[in-house]
Amino acid sequence: MENKTIYLTAQDVAEALNISQSMAYKLIREWNNKLKEQGKFVMAGRINERYFRQVVDVVA
Repeated sequence: MENKTIYLTAQDVAEALNISQSMAYKLIREWNNKLKEQGKFVMAGRINERYFRQVVDVVA
């Protein structure tokens, strides 16, 4: 089985957290900045699903 990296869009994040899409973009920018500092690959407007689940799990 392939280990594919899945990226969530701002719409996905907004729906998962029940927030506006503009707030989701703001969160994604913050998270991506943290990932960049760690030397990770990031895509503007998208967040790695695994990282998202880690962050949300900590918050929940």
